[in-house]
Amino acid sequence: MDFTNPLVYGVPCFLGLILLELTYSKAHDHEKKNLYDWKDLGSSLTMGVGSSIIAALIKTVSAIVIFNFLYDVFNPEVDGIRTNIMGWKSFGYAWYVWLACQFLDDFTYYWFHRQNHMVRFLWAAHIVHHSSDNFNLGTAVRNGWFTIFYKPFFYVWLPIIGFPPEMVVVCLGIEALWQFQLHSVYVPKLGIVEKVFNTHTMHQVHHAKNIEYMDKNHGGFLNIFDKIFGTWKPLDESIDIEYGVTKPPNSYNPLVILTHEYKDIWQDMKKSPDWRHKFMYAFGPPGWSHDGSTLTIKQMRKKMQEEKTLKQMHQDPQTDENVILEQKTA
Repeated sequence: MDFTNPLVYGVPCFLGLILLELTYSKAHDHEKKNLYDWKDLGSSLTMGVGSSIIAALIKTVSAIVIFNFLYDVFNPEVDGIRTNIMGWKSFGYAWYVWLACQFLDDFTYYWFHRQNHMVRFLWAAHIVHHSSDNFNLGTAVRNGWFTIFYKPFFYVWLPIIGFPPEMVVVCLGIEALWQFQLHSVYVPKLGIVEKVFNTHTMHQVHHAKNIEYMDKNHGGFLNIFDKIFGTWKPLDESIDIEYGVTKPPNSYNPLVILTHEYKDIWQDMKKSPDWRHKFMYAFGPPGWSHDGSTLTIKQMRKKMQEEKTLKQMHQDPQTDENVILEQKTA
């Protein structure tokens, strides 16, 4: 059975919605007239076009060829029926199979996305998407080119267990459509919808560089996996949100934006002759350093909490006495 990747129809819609949001923000919304920066938008569109071209040339081949190869290997035909090597009949195209595939696609996306934030070498590819100080639909197409080369490998387990390759590709496309529309500040909190789905305000949290917000809300459609694995955080309207990354490329040149973190990794690896340190600079969490000169997000949060506790102790002597008493008791 043949299906068309929904992104084929999504791309012209992306451009139309970007133009609509851009026009509205400049002409009708005084508070958000700076929502778009022309040079920044130019960089985002350039990288978006490049990503689409590379995806057409490489992702399509890597995904379809690899998915089909593994599907055939692990789901051979037995008496004319596709049967998984583990013994069950390979999945068909019933509606509930589609729902199951989309759900497992979302589970896979969560871990793919989270690892892009946890492993610095992967972060070097993904940082492109976070490198803008603006949060708008233009930022949604600001995609790194190098993620295309490894993303399909996170999803190979789906055709391996019996989901048809074309079904997986369609689910990937639907996931991308949902992710695009999340990049808007014009959609408020959605009440009961936020109990289940990843929404626009949650994605604003994900793109923020506030310490409280960093490395949160990695989900695609759903927020259930963020809640289960401890990475969910709703938007706190009392926090003045700041978008971007703590160490930006400070350039509108797409090539600089695409490669600056790789250069930083190389420079950091030269700081220590220890090969374990070199490995950690490349594959440890972003911010890791052997000498404490830079900190990971967890280390920054811990330091911030310690400073907050210390400040409270100085402001409230009684708190100081209670802490000392607790330490003695322990």
